[in-house]
Amino acid sequence: MVELDDVPELVEPVVIAAFEGWNDAGEAASGVIQHLEESWGATPLAALDPDDYYDFQVTRPTVELVDGKTRRISWPTTRMSVAKLPGSDRDVVLVHGIEPNMRWRSFCQDIVGIMLELGVETAVLLGALLADAPHTRPVPVTAASSDTGLTSRLQLEPARYEGPTGVLGVLQDAFATAGLETVSLWAAVPHYVAQPPSPKATLALLRWVEDLLDVSVPMGDLPEQARAWERGVNELAEQDTEVAEYVRALEEQKDATELPEASGDAIAREFERYLRRRGGGDPG
Repeated sequence: MVELDDVPELVEPVVIAAFEGWNDAGEAASGVIQHLEESWGATPLAALDPDDYYDFQVTRPTVELVDGKTRRISWPTTRMSVAKLPGSDRDVVLVHGIEPNMRWRSFCQDIVGIMLELGVETAVLLGALLADAPHTRPVPVTAASSDTGLTSRLQLEPARYEGPTGVLGVLQDAFATAGLETVSLWAAVPHYVAQPPSPKATLALLRWVEDLLDVSVPMGDLPEQARAWERGVNELAEQDTEVAEYVRALEEQKDATELPEASGDAIAREFERYLRRRGGGDPG
């Protein structure tokens, strides 16, 4: 692991983390970290030793060409970078890794130790799962926290999931045990278009990151990529009658379920979010 001796003191740092693999349907969550690293000009901070956590016969290293000439081995690992939040003195630590093959508890304790050394007090964990969600509707994002104070303050749902979990769930528990305020965001990716990338789901997670951190994220080409993705799935569905009928059934189910949410309060919340993202201030 890279030593942290030369890292400057960070200002109210928050960590945003995502892991490829089981927690990352359509690579939507890891896509957020990559987008933020580029948009915010993040600089490398640290990397965990891959020998401790990866089975290289399962998660193999790759060979890369540098400048089209020199061959280099790229090892599967978890890397961290740091950036300034736009329009703020506050720092953000970005964690992008691959779900480890072994020693999950030690893996999470290593990450927690680094975050505590950096002075991090808040964590945002990003995931994506396959779901019965129509691609033509807004991507559902579930936000939850096991911290009762944070749940109340941000009007989140309490974490009630029971069942198998990935390293993201283990890390959330480790953060909470260490006293970090932790929020998890999960995007629902349509299971019938599970292959990456899933720019519409990445965009949905980024909108939530904007809201939680009260920042505006440059989206670049991502909105157009999301529209192009939806058009492409529409074209594929039109070529398969069974898929088209299935999508219509999901749309009807989704619309019927969310009809009660089309209330004045829900519309007001969306309007407030829109103004915050555009720097419009208080709508009142």
